[in-house]
Amino acid sequence: MLARLGMALMLLAAGAAEAQDASTLKKGMIGQWELSTTERSKTCVVTLKPDPAPTPQGMKLELEAGCAAALPFTKDIVAWTVKGLDIVRLETAAGDPVIDFTEVESGIFEGLRANEGVYILQNLVAARSLAKSMDQMIGDWSMVRGNGRPICGLTLTNNEASMADNFEAYLKPRCEQPVAAFAPTMWRLERGALLLMAPSGETWRFEADDNAQWRRSPDSADPLIMLRQ
Repeated sequence: MLARLGMALMLLAAGAAEAQDASTLKKGMIGQWELSTTERSKTCVVTLKPDPAPTPQGMKLELEAGCAAALPFTKDIVAWTVKGLDIVRLETAAGDPVIDFTEVESGIFEGLRANEGVYILQNLVAARSLAKSMDQMIGDWSMVRGNGRPICGLTLTNNEASMADNFEAYLKPRCEQPVAAFAPTMWRLERGALLLMAPSGETWRFEADDNAQWRRSPDSADPLIMLRQ
């Protein structure tokens, strides 16, 4: 009898914790969010509200004008809700899911649509801060070794590349190895890192350090560093 009572109390406690977590997530989601492709080439502002929507369990939301043109699947979205402990769902009038998001970093959620790819839902203020960061990346860069010796010049542009969510990059003449062999043609920012990509599929990752420069990751005894010109 005591064992059964203990088990029942444990289940009640777990249910209460789950309800509390879901309630906390709901409260934290109320406000303005940016729904976008992974590198923000297509964006849509979504305002999540606490008011009940005319759907089975959803709450009201507003999509800014132009959302359906930028992201066609949003035309079916009329409400939002939280499922389980950590899923934020954007749904149809019938309560069917259009896309489910899970949190991957504080204030950043990822969702996958079959045959389309990954979409990002993030706090609007943070998203606009990222946009400023991307603007700051556009222009001429120099690749140098750890001793400061230049080995290549590079231009990052805001021209959309042939591969979705990437932008065109150009090497300047007379680059040394291994950069010349790598020959990147695209770039993007991804979770605070700079990715350079070659037509072969090879990708180099650079991370910002405390000296306002970008170092290739993983680091090495003879690092490759990108400096803004």
